[in-house]
Formats: sequence, structure tokens, C-alpha cells
Amino acid sequence: MNRIFEAQIISMISTALLNDESLAPELKVIGQKVVDGKRITADEGVLLFEKADTGFLGALANHVREKKNGHNTYFNRNFHIEPTNVCVFSCKFCSYSRTLKNREEGWELTENQIMDIVKSFDGKPVTEVHIVGGVHPKMDLHYFMDVLRKIKAHRPDLHIKGFTAVELDYMFRKAKVSVQQGMEMIHEAGLQSLPGGGAEIFDETIREQICADKCSSDEWLNIHETAHRLGMHSNATILYGHIETYRHRIEHMERLRDLQDKTGGFNTFIPLKFRNQGNEMSNISEVNVVEDLRNYAVSRIFLDNFNHIKAYWPMIGRTTAQLSQAFGVDDLDGTIDDTTKIYSMAGAEDQNPSLSTEDLVQLIRESGRKPVERDTLYNVVNDFELV
Repeated sequence: MNRIFEAQIISMISTALLNDESLAPELKVIGQKVVDGKRITADEGVLLFEKADTGFLGALANHVREKKNGHNTYFNRNFHIEPTNVCVFSCKFCSYSRTLKNREEGWELTENQIMDIVKSFDGKPVTEVHIVGGVHPKMDLHYFMDVLRKIKAHRPDLHIKGFTAVELDYMFRKAKVSVQQGMEMIHEAGLQSLPGGGAEIFDETIREQICADKCSSDEWLNIHETAHRLGMHSNATILYGHIETYRHRIEHMERLRDLQDKTGGFNTFIPLKFRNQGNEMSNISEVNVVEDLRNYAVSRIFLDNFNHIKAYWPMIGRTTAQLSQAFGVDDLDGTIDDTTKIYSMAGAEDQNPSLSTEDLVQLIRESGRKPVERDTLYNVVNDFELV
């Protein structure tokens, strides 16, 4: 993709809305609302999925993206710690976790091993450590509070983003504390923000089929709302491309949009593509790249109160990540080292998920976008030139 292609996408807004006689009247109404900065309804979101062509979606999404963030595409320098893939839950889409019965196929890091990973980044300009993994019964709230305190004592400048709502829900229940008490305790120990994992699809009929034993959608939302009330920020995700419908996707995003209206605590929205390798849903075909791009676009259009849409490049591959920037995406995550296994074990496009800062900057520039290094909260760390 190059700047000429980018300019063509941008120009499609006026062409599609004003000159295309074949455009359905209801789509023209939606397009005009988006250009005017007005919120679209859930029914209109479903209609975009069902009726709008890909070029029209890209044009609208790019309009929103550039209105919010211009040509900027953000990234951060981070690394992942995955304390364990042993998990008490049995999500059918998961290729990563191992049960307590077959734990010999997994790993369980000690506190010292976790700290060795942290120390291996001493002297490197990383700004964030991302801690997420399986739900292990012995790695409880107090265990992780000790780990967080040690990380903060060793490197106080490092932002700690960690633990999905699913992990936290289990920790709080096991410790017999309320969500409010638990969030206050782990925040005091050093946790600064939450990732968005574990959201999957909020519709409970779908959750019953794919992840029946993990926390409910209400519990997920409550944990994030509680974090926001404590001044913490978080991300939000959706798992798409399996047995859900377009209506399920929109209803999921609507609940996130409603919570964002209340708290303003979400940093970014991250659509996560279902991968069918090595899990109980391997009979379901994966959606194609066009559907990936359409999903990014509708997400950007519908979530008008989210400042950022992120494409997790190790999941979808570098080429699709480049294309996604013309469909509403303005964040490509980080210069992740190759310790992250959650998506590579599920058949992600990038089986060696590591990019140097120079490589990621070049990837963004090749898309005709301006690379901007950020910290976790989107404060600018390094503003690169657009060349």
C-alpha cells in the first residue's frame, strides 16, 4: 500500500456519499451521519456489516480515524510476561491453555523467573510490561501482589498493564474479596491498567457455547468499570469470526460504548480474530482478510467515543496490519519480543512476533502513515517524521 492508494481511499467519501447513484439511500443516510460526526444506532451498525461494500466502509472509517488522529499510527515499546498457561477454565476457542491434568505440556514461572524476565530488559527503553496468562489456582491475588511490588521496586518507571477481567474475577473470588476491594488491593500493589482480554462476545448464549465456565459479560464490564472509577485505564476486545452474528458483534460494541460514555476509561478497542488451530473449534473456518478489514472499519465507525482502534499485528500479520490503517486502525501495538505465545499457538500469521522499533516505524511509513511512539496512556514518547 502507498500514499496514492491512501489518497484514493480518502477521496471515496465524497464520491460515495454525493455522486454514487447506486448507493442505497439508507447507507447514504448513515454515511452522512458519520461525516457529520453523529452517532449511529445499533441497527445502522448491523446494516453496515450486511449491506455496505468494503470501499465505502473503508472511506467512512478512514474519515473517522483521520478526524481523531490524523495520519498518526501509534505503537509502544513493550514486552510480555506470561506466568503460566495452566488454566482452570476450558474455553473451546483456546489453543494456549493447558488444564491441571495435562500441565506437563505447559509452564509455570516462579517469582524469580518472572523477575529475571523483567531484569533482562534493564537498560532498554521499554515503557510497559504486559502480564497475562492462564488462570492458575496457586497464582492467587496475594502471589501477584507480591510480584507487582517486586517489579515496581526494581523498575518504578515501568508501566504495569496486566490481568484480564477473567483472571481478576478468579483471584477476587478465591481471596473472598469484593471486586472493589480486590481492585483497590491490586492497584495499590502496582497494577496500573488492564488489558482487554476475556471479553470474547458478551452475548450469554454464545458464551455458554464457547466459554461457559469463565466470568459473565456483566462481571467483565463491572471489573473494568471499577478499575475506571479508581482512575485506572483499560483496553477492550472482541473475539470475532466464529459462531457469532453481526448483531452479536454490534451488541457487544454497544455495551462497550455505553460504558465508555459513563467512565471514559477505555484507551483502545482491539478486535481479535478467531484462529482455529489446535482447539475445540477447529471445525470452524476462519474469516478472510476482507472480513478482517470490514470488522476494523465498522468498529471504528460505531465506537465513536473510543479514541483508538488497534490491530494486533502478530495476530493478523504485518501485511494486513498495514492495510488495516486505511480501515480505521491507528495503533499497531508494540515492538513485542518473541515471548508471547497466546496467538502463535493458535496459528497466528506471525509465528515470530518480534519487530524492532526501526522495523515497525518502517512498516508504518510504508503505509503512508506517521509513526508515533506512545506510552500506555497515549502520551507521546517519540514523534517520528513522515517520510
